[in-house]
Amino acid sequence: MKVSNDINANLVTYSLGSCIGMVIYDPVAHVGGIFHFMLPESKLDAEKARKNPFMFADSGTPRFFKTAYELGAKKQRMRVIVVGGAEVLDQKGFFNIGKRNHMAVRQIFWKNKVLVDYEDVGGNVNRTIRLAIKDGQTRLKVSGREEITI
Repeated sequence: MKVSNDINANLVTYSLGSCIGMVIYDPVAHVGGIFHFMLPESKLDAEKARKNPFMFADSGTPRFFKTAYELGAKKQRMRVIVVGGAEVLDQKGFFNIGKRNHMAVRQIFWKNKVLVDYEDVGGNVNRTIRLAIKDGQTRLKVSGREEITI
């Protein structure tokens, strides 16, 4: 997880498979961040969640947003993007980690009245997402496709 108000910063997270990459950006405050989490629920491993709450959707998402608020971001102005949630290593869907991660985010957002501006989830491809803090430009690269600006 990384949140910044440094207009020269460019944030990136690579190779999102079943993990989810969440991007937030407030264009007025020029505050943005990327949160890359691996698993939906911290109760899967309480000790790991204590050491690294950003490993899980339920313990990391609130902290991610609060960090942005501390730098001046406002929820009502934020653009929210969600990518990942694929079944790259589990193409037969035995564990469904990607789907479970996506559902965890949707539930957290629903409870907190957060609207998603753009999603690219599922399938069996890796994704890379980039955010420029200066202007909020967000670029998405999906395996097998050209990089696009969202």
